[in-house]
Amino acid sequence: MILTIVFILGESWINQLVVEQWRGRLVALYGSSYALSQLAGPLLLGVVGSEDDLGFWIGAGLLIAAPLVLLGRDGAPSAESCSVTFTDLFGFCRRLPVIAWAIALFAAFEAMILTLLPVYCLQQGFTTEIALFMVSTVVVGDALLQLPIGALADRMSRRTLFSGCAVMLLGSSLAIPLLLQTPLIWPLWVLFGASAGGLFTLSLVLIGERYRDDALVRANAHVAQLWGIGCLIGPLAAGGGSQWISGHALPLFMAAGAFGLVLLARRPDAFEPAPV
Repeated sequence: MILTIVFILGESWINQLVVEQWRGRLVALYGSSYALSQLAGPLLLGVVGSEDDLGFWIGAGLLIAAPLVLLGRDGAPSAESCSVTFTDLFGFCRRLPVIAWAIALFAAFEAMILTLLPVYCLQQGFTTEIALFMVSTVVVGDALLQLPIGALADRMSRRTLFSGCAVMLLGSSLAIPLLLQTPLIWPLWVLFGASAGGLFTLSLVLIGERYRDDALVRANAHVAQLWGIGCLIGPLAAGGGSQWISGHALPLFMAAGAFGLVLLARRPDAFEPAPV
């Protein structure tokens, strides 16, 4: 609950502060930092070990020390005390369905990569070490290619770039079962992670274009709601599908989600909020 508040306010603060010509790059920097932190935690635990509680105390110390960096900072969005209901969420999804779909899809992607991708790789005959390397490759692709995507977002149409990431995610998802047992799977994992991460970064950028202050905080609260829904539904659907439908349910689930996103992005008003 507390971390969700941190995410909502942090993403709102970033989008409130940045100037428009730097929005893509700075939001992408946030996305890269987020993805790299997912790698840093397990790496740190690997260094300090899990035989005692040192890792726990290091994590607690980082959580305590991090807010000190914010002392004396200003520019955070002003927001009224309010409640954000699921009715409000439905209104947000109706106004910006392509962004809502992209956020939920990326949340499902992230949850599945961290939980089900190692299992998927083991089921396809890879060793534990190779399976973990594959997960790391996806996360590294997500982290390292966000900055180029953010730079492009400041120099070209963000709608076109968003659609390109959706098409790339669709193509890479469909190619995974075909190339899984070949050396080409390694660059494909990078594209898979980068295209999914790019959708989330661009969604935050597009939200930042439209909203300020209270409306921006509300929009990011809806992002957090959609994130929770995607994290819940994605692993359940992919896990059930892998058991009852196909061993390749995970990439096929992502392909289906990306295909829906491509169709939504083709609508003429896909990136323009519908009238309330």
